[in-house]
Amino acid sequence: MKVDDFDYNLPEELIAQKPINKRDQSRLMLLNKNNGSITEKKFYEILDLLNKEDLLILNNSKVIPARLYGNKIPTRTKIEVLLLNQLKHNRWEVLVRPGRRVKKGVNIKFGKGELIGKAVQYTDFGGRIMEFDYDGDFDHILNKLGQMPLPPYIKEDLEQPERYQTVYAKKKGSVAAPTAGLHFTDQLIKKIKDKGVTVKYITLHVGLGTFRPVKEDQIENHEMHSEYIEVKKDVIDQIKKVKSNNGRIISVGTTVTRALETVAANGKIKEFKGWTDIFIYPGYEFKVIDGLVTNFHLPKSTLLMMVSALAGKEKIFKAYKKAIKDKYRFYSLGDAMFIY
Repeated sequence: MKVDDFDYNLPEELIAQKPINKRDQSRLMLLNKNNGSITEKKFYEILDLLNKEDLLILNNSKVIPARLYGNKIPTRTKIEVLLLNQLKHNRWEVLVRPGRRVKKGVNIKFGKGELIGKAVQYTDFGGRIMEFDYDGDFDHILNKLGQMPLPPYIKEDLEQPERYQTVYAKKKGSVAAPTAGLHFTDQLIKKIKDKGVTVKYITLHVGLGTFRPVKEDQIENHEMHSEYIEVKKDVIDQIKKVKSNNGRIISVGTTVTRALETVAANGKIKEFKGWTDIFIYPGYEFKVIDGLVTNFHLPKSTLLMMVSALAGKEKIFKAYKKAIKDKYRFYSLGDAMFIY
C-alpha cells in the first residue's frame, strides 16, 4: 500500500491556529463507518450520541514544556532541543536542531546555566540521547526554562498555554497533546457520567511515534517509534464487562486506540504497562474499540492511516473532502470527528 494513496490537498487557511473560545463548541462531524453517512453536530451534543451501556476511554497524559532553547558551549551557537522520552532520571531521548551542530560529546547550556545537557549517544531516528546536569528539581527547572511544544503548523503562540492541555491531564510525560480530548470540559464529562456512561482513563505519553513522518514509499515498511502506555486492571475489567453486555468501547483519540489495541495484540485483553510500537493501517482488524472520537489529521500521516483502517479509506476521504468544502478547522486545535 503506497503512502501517496493517503495524500490530500488542504488549504492552509483551514489549519486552526488558535482554539475556539469554548472547548465543547467545536464542530463535530459524525461518520457512520458501516454505511458512510455523514452528519454534523456541535461537540457538546456527543452527550446525545452515547448510551449508558457504553464505555468512554480517555488519555490522561499531560504535556510537559518539552521544548528547550540553549547555547552550545563554548561557541554559543543556538540549539533547539525537544525532549521525547525520559530514559533515566537525568537521561532523555531528544531531537536537536540543527542536528549537524550537536555531535556526540557536545555540551549545551540552557538559561543561565541552571541546566546543562550533554549529547552522549546517537539514536537510530536521527535524535540524541542527552544527559542533563542540574541542581534541584528537574520539573521545576523545566517549567522555568521549557516551552510548550506546539506542532510546527501552528504559527501563533497560544495566549493560554493550558488550552493545549486536556482538562483531565494528570500524568506528565507527553510532548504533544492527545488532541481529541481538548474538546471535553469538566461539565461535559460530568453530564456524560450522569447519563450512566462509564468513563475510564489510560495513559499514553505522546512521543515521536505519533507525528513522525512516513518516509517509506510503502506504508508496510514504516517502523513506528515506541511510546509508553499504562492500561490498568480496572479498565480491562470494564472493557470485558461492556463487551459482554453488547455496549460500545469508544476511544477518545488515536492514542487511546493505540493503547487499547496493544493490550489485545496477543488475542487476549489484559493489563499492560510498557512500550508500544503498534502500527495500525488499512487491513488491520480492531479487537477492542467500536468507535473513535478524533480530530482531522495530516496528509500521509500514520493517524490518517489509522482512521482509514477503522472506517475504510474511501469513507474517510469522502468525509475529509466534505470537511474541506464546509471549511472545518483542521489538525490539533481544530474540529472533531466521531467515527461510530
